[in-house]
Amino acid sequence: MKKLLDEISECQLCKDHLPYLPKPILALSAQSKILIIGQAPGQKVQDTGIPWNDKSGDELRLWLGVNKQQFYDTRIFGIMPMGFCYPGKGKSGDLPPRPECADTWHKRLFSELKNVELILLVGSYAQNYYLKDHAKNTLTETVSNFKEYLPRYFPLVHPSPRNGIWQKKNAWFKKDVIPELQRLTHSII
Repeated sequence: MKKLLDEISECQLCKDHLPYLPKPILALSAQSKILIIGQAPGQKVQDTGIPWNDKSGDELRLWLGVNKQQFYDTRIFGIMPMGFCYPGKGKSGDLPPRPECADTWHKRLFSELKNVELILLVGSYAQNYYLKDHAKNTLTETVSNFKEYLPRYFPLVHPSPRNGIWQKKNAWFKKDVIPELQRLTHSII
């Protein structure tokens, strides 16, 4: 695993498409039990080099019912976004993750991850990539039918503050989905 992570840290595949020099941000080990596959690092994460080190990460840790020490323990959680580097800003938020990362690195990383018991698919990019034809027509439908994807996958909306309106419109998410997510998380850790 170390050799592969070192190789990823030197990755330059997207250098001509990024606003900054490539800085792959992920955190995992061969022991990781819960794998978080999100979108791509945001600006704050790009600046600090620490995955989920922003308001979205704070919200995700609340949803999981874990503290920072647990969250950043790679024996428990692995963090492998769809795009490893900050893709830049678009008109209505960050640009989509670059496709090169998942296509180039995910399969190789999975070959090293033998202890993963649950994969959190955070946002539509991860859900569409991994669920393929099994994803529903909308993210809301996919997340509301999360039980269909267990025990391997657990689809989630992105915990960004920008999704606060979505959460208010979909009160079932905090009532039904979050307690099940916490139950599964704590049964694994």
